[in-house]
Amino acid sequence: MTMNALKNRQSGIALVIALVLLLAITLVGLASIRGTTLQEKMSSNLQDRDIAFQAAEAALRIAERRIADTTADIWHDCSLGGVACEALPSGGSVPWQTVTAGTAADEFNAGALSAAQPQYVVENMGLWPDPTSNTGVNLSGAASQYGAQGTSTTINFYRVTARSADPSVASDRAIVVLQTWVRG
Repeated sequence: MTMNALKNRQSGIALVIALVLLLAITLVGLASIRGTTLQEKMSSNLQDRDIAFQAAEAALRIAERRIADTTADIWHDCSLGGVACEALPSGGSVPWQTVTAGTAADEFNAGALSAAQPQYVVENMGLWPDPTSNTGVNLSGAASQYGAQGTSTTINFYRVTARSADPSVASDRAIVVLQTWVRG
């Protein structure tokens, strides 16, 4: 057989191998693009959640300071009989107080970072024993005989619920809800 006869009998295996390798490289490239896009979305969502957490925490701090200054923000008194105080205020009847940007009490420039202004609601939870008063803990067994009675004082407590934004305004963003109890 001559060389020309061998060249005419080529079956094109090099072309098939090149196409298979090109397909494999394309699949690897598409998988890495998909992974990178997913990681970018996750980091963006994490950043959005962190900003929402900071907004809700700022609303908590502002509400805590305002409790000492005014009782106008108090929604209702949960210590009264017949008033149901849920663990988390819900429904459209809750008078959420919106933290406005630019006020002296504003610790958070929500307009620059978050989807909407943070909000809070304050509830009067009534009189509870003051944990800082002397309740008779660590007194000796004979203390009652000698007149050293443990005293128990009560103090007003408030429950503050804060959220990073109104869900109807920022429905496509992360919403963080925080709750704390504050001594009055």
